[in-house]
Amino acid sequence: SIIRSEIALAKAEIGADVKKAGAGAGLFAAAALLVFLALLLLPIAAAYGLVAAGLAPWLSFLVVSGLFLVLGAILAVVGKNSVSKVKGKPERAIKNAQDTIAAIRPKNS
Repeated sequence: SIIRSEIALAKAEIGADVKKAGAGAGLFAAAALLVFLALLLLPIAAAYGLVAAGLAPWLSFLVVSGLFLVLGAILAVVGKNSVSKVKGKPERAIKNAQDTIAAIRPKNS
């Protein structure tokens, strides 16, 4: 019947889309892994760059680590400030709901 053929067509289309989505998700995971590895190697390369510029190896790695600590502290402060601005409840939505209830509630005059 027509309904069964439409259902079969829908299943086939969904199956193809699921396969494409799975392949895309796998590619995103691989890309994330490569970016993660690059981010791990970047500070090491920066430290060796400072060594090549004439700094002692221990000082080079200390400088790069210090920069990361400063960057981490800045991000922590910005994140803390952002979280502290979050209000505990959706005040406008609550006010709108109260106004709606008041508008539809029968008035006892």
